[in-house]
Amino acid sequence: MSLRQMEYFLAVVEESSFTRAADALHVTQPALSHQVKALERSVGGALLERLPRGVRLTPMGRAFLPHAQLAVRSARQAERAARAAAGVAGGELHIATVHAVAVGLLPGIAARWRALHPGVSLVMREYGSTDELEEQLERGVADLAVGPEPAEWMGPLLRIGREELVIVVPFDDPLAGRGAVRLAELADRDWIRCAMEPLVDGVLVLDRACGAVGFTPRTVLRTEHTSTAVRMAAAGVGVVMAPAHMVRGAVGEDCVLLTLDPPWHRSLAVFSRVPLTGAAEAFAELFGGRAATAAATAGPAASARPD
Repeated sequence: MSLRQMEYFLAVVEESSFTRAADALHVTQPALSHQVKALERSVGGALLERLPRGVRLTPMGRAFLPHAQLAVRSARQAERAARAAAGVAGGELHIATVHAVAVGLLPGIAARWRALHPGVSLVMREYGSTDELEEQLERGVADLAVGPEPAEWMGPLLRIGREELVIVVPFDDPLAGRGAVRLAELADRDWIRCAMEPLVDGVLVLDRACGAVGFTPRTVLRTEHTSTAVRMAAAGVGVVMAPAHMVRGAVGEDCVLLTLDPPWHRSLAVFSRVPLTGAAEAFAELFGGRAATAAATAGPAASARPD
């Protein structure tokens, strides 16, 4: 079994066709078929069912697929890491993050990176939740992740600061003239919720916090992206809790931000499966000027919480 055979197998799966996969790989179809058959012989059974029009995975193929994807991704990541160890003169750096951080924090960092390292392009992958972010990084989709600090992470991790969670209301809201609000004052409000909301002990953080002050938030709209939720709040659909940096990045001055009393913060971190070197280390240093080559987790990290 070889890495090339797994790459060929994945191409056939992605294209659902030997012909299209061969075109994408710039190889002949007989050569592609030969390599896939050799792979099937090495694993002891058919991975693909050949159909009159296209192919589909066999049960053995479905079991094999995620492991082949991880192997190919890990090999590509190893190649990038090896090249990056020699410096940051060229190549690509793959970054995984969550939507709120991509919108609110990373534009400025990416601009600084382009000014300092124009030869290294950035490939960014955005996810809707912290769970998905951590899962995809474990699968090797990126060289590093930037997002809320994981509760448990066994690889290198660099804390880069904290983000403040605020309440967003439109300009004509009765609370718009105030700088801060207690959560209990929002008991009779309609709430907008989004997929980015973190869990604490299996309970959504807003449900947990509101329950602690005596009410259950009345949810009127759920969205996939925090920026959509913020725009809905600015339009008067309801109130939403969101990171302050993301709100400014998403809608600018079109709404009012209210600090929670007491304030709510969440730790942010850069983390990876392997020690950060070369381009990955240089990118991490943009957040605070500290190297992140061997910083392991120091125990469970707090989720969003009041100070």
